[in-house]
Amino acid sequence: MFAALRNAVTTVFAVLMVWLEGIGAALGLLVLGARLAVSGGFRQNLAVAFKQVPTQRMVMQVLRAFAPNLSLKRQLVKAYDNSGTVIVTRSNDCLDVLRRDEDFEVVYESRMRQLTDGDNFFLGMQPGWDYTRDTSAMRLAARRPDVAEIVLPRARALADEIVASGNGRLDLPAQLSLQVPWDMTARYFGVGGPDAATMQEWTTTLFWYLFEDLPADPALHARAMQAASGLRVYLDAAIAARKANPSDNADLLNRCLALQSAGTPGMSDLGIRNNLLGLLIGAIPTISKACCYALDELLNRPDALRIAHQAAVSGDDALLSRCIWEALRFNPHNPIIYRRATRDAVIAQSTLREVRVRKDQMVFAATLSAMFDRYAVPKPNEFRTDRPFETYIIWGYGLHTCFGAAINEAVIPAILKPVLARKNLRRADGPAGQIDTGPTPHPQHFHIEFDR
Repeated sequence: MFAALRNAVTTVFAVLMVWLEGIGAALGLLVLGARLAVSGGFRQNLAVAFKQVPTQRMVMQVLRAFAPNLSLKRQLVKAYDNSGTVIVTRSNDCLDVLRRDEDFEVVYESRMRQLTDGDNFFLGMQPGWDYTRDTSAMRLAARRPDVAEIVLPRARALADEIVASGNGRLDLPAQLSLQVPWDMTARYFGVGGPDAATMQEWTTTLFWYLFEDLPADPALHARAMQAASGLRVYLDAAIAARKANPSDNADLLNRCLALQSAGTPGMSDLGIRNNLLGLLIGAIPTISKACCYALDELLNRPDALRIAHQAAVSGDDALLSRCIWEALRFNPHNPIIYRRATRDAVIAQSTLREVRVRKDQMVFAATLSAMFDRYAVPKPNEFRTDRPFETYIIWGYGLHTCFGAAINEAVIPAILKPVLARKNLRRADGPAGQIDTGPTPHPQHFHIEFDR
């Protein structure tokens, strides 16, 4: 009886808090709108404000409280065919969408085929033989022990070397967070491109085109087609060269060729090229962006930065990682995952927030919102380092969880550890100390300083 009463009180308290937070966020948005209205250039400033994560969190607070599953006729995504949009904000509902592959499909196939000039990549596949064949083969090549035995030691050594040579100042993406994952593609993947700058530009452009080009920008399409062509030509030549001049390197290319020799399905030259192309697109931009966003958030939080610094200095890698994941909860590199309804479906059935989804509607699983859902995350507005890792929907969820999630979870803390270990870590003065994405959605420059 006492437990039931306690649960009832807890539930009522949670509901009231969600409503109060929703009302507070709505008032905050009204104040923001009023400030922008009197400052001139309202529409332009409003668009800029809504790209900021704090504003997005306020919007999500309002939706979680009063319209947790919102169905719109408007198409917010132009890049992929759809008939409207459903925005899902509660944790349970977001996870439900991402695990129901039969109802909500990944949409990237059409663009993935353009990048490969014909074939799909498993990131754009629904469950089936092709998906099982390609993911199984690539997991034989990219073995889980490789992370600890090959990838992580090299990432740590290179990050230490770069930061030590920084003379108290570092442009994080250009000098560190792009360089370490590129080095991984060169050494561990075996296909680092003609040079670092070219591979970084190719993969950033293609990641942007596949996942972030919601308005279907024709100029970006042209850039992506050029980058994809260059990457295909490079990979085809790299595969041919390795077959002509074998090596004993423990890299993915060699392992794929060994699987090919053993008759493994999906490991033709074309299959190897397309799988490597997909992995390259996901590796460099994801790691770099997550590093920049995590450090940006820690620099905004002196207490959290102090904890991360002490963890880095003392070698407490587990605590350091928890600081980084919590920072990414507040400032995620990927706040929404979208899927498309394959048929009419229902989300949150038999609840007050039930919503019917029409076939071909795009469903936005707002993972940023889910990680602040008071019904699933205790004290969501506090920065805490004791949360279970499943709190963080950082690398996706379900069948299409990021293929390189284990690499990301190791390499990102390894990149940031020597930075966070430096004394008096701070932003550079002025705009240089803020993340500069240039014309892209990805950090191009972010200058930090520290005592030597």
